[in-house]
Formats: sequence, C-alpha cells, structure tokens
Amino acid sequence: MSTTPPVLAAELAQAWADIQRHHPELPDLAAPESLIGESSSACGAELSFERLLHEAVHGIAAARGVRDTSRAGRYHNRRFLAIAEEMGLDHVEEPHPSSGFSLVVLNPEAKRRYRPTIERLQRALKAHTVATASDTKRTFRGPAARHGSSGGGVRVKAVCDCGRNVRVVPSVLAQAPIVCGGCGKPFRIPEAVGAAN
Repeated sequence: MSTTPPVLAAELAQAWADIQRHHPELPDLAAPESLIGESSSACGAELSFERLLHEAVHGIAAARGVRDTSRAGRYHNRRFLAIAEEMGLDHVEEPHPSSGFSLVVLNPEAKRRYRPTIERLQRALKAHTVATASDTKRTFRGPAARHGSSGGGVRVKAVCDCGRNVRVVPSVLAQAPIVCGGCGKPFRIPEAVGAAN
C-alpha cells in the first residue's frame, strides 16, 4: 500500500462515501486532504473514523440548514447531538462548558456497521504516520527542533475538570503534566479518551 497523502486522501474519500451510503443527504467531501494534519479543537484533533463521522454530522447539519454550533463553532449544541445520535455517535457525559457535546464516540452498532471502513482507514492512517515519521535525520525541522522545544506543530485543546482549556502541542503535554491553576488538576486531551474505546 502506498503511503503518500493522495492515497490517504482517497481512503478518507472512500470512508466518507461509506457514510453517505447510510446517510444519503450527506454532501460530498470537497477536499479530503484538508483533514490530514488539520486540528479543530472543538471537533477533535486526531484524525480517525470517529472524527470523520463527527465532521459528517456537521455536513448533514449544513445540508439541513441546522445551526449545530455556536461560539465561533466551538460549542456543539443539542441539535448537533441529535444528528450525531442519528449517525451512531453518543455523548456519555454532561455537555462540556466550552465545547458542549463535541466529544462524541461511536456506539456499538456504528462500530459494527462501519468495522471494515474503520479497519481500512486505520491501516491507511498508520501507514501515513510511518511514512511521514521516517527519515527524520534527513529532514530539516529548524532551530527549535535542535534546541529541544516543540518546534511548533499542531496545537490541540487540552481540558481540565473545571472546564478551562489550553492549546498545546501533544508532545509537550506528554513530557510532563500541565496543571490547571484554577482547580489544580492536570489538563488532558479529550480525544485520547475516545480513541481508547
């Protein structure tokens, strides 16, 4: 299997088409490659089938003319949740103070329905990660990499239990906990919880 971004984009487009088979009103995905490396703090940072299905909820909301978010797209409201539930996503907790019902996870029925799609996309994502992480000794990352900083990178939203959030590069958070000054608990990246299921 080739690991070039166009192949990953094709896999994303195929997974989107699989979702459309079950939800015909879902519009076409204009640019699958735009999801590669894109971070949306409210929608989740890690690219996965779950994230793709989350984005499909927004697509159906747009097709229906439903306003599913507020606060510049960060807060996912109950209209988002209703469409998410139609599509096989559940939200098991109370809404988050700043992102609402954004942290949805696949329910067991959706996991069964989309199992072949999920497995195919996971293989493509893994191959893409391996391909883009290899040969780093011949890749110039700039002075920040040489001096041990994060070197920039895609920042994701990390949250604490009191509802505060910060934007952080995941590798920085992995080095040591970042503790909230409000409640004293560590910030965490919510998508890590969903990915474990």
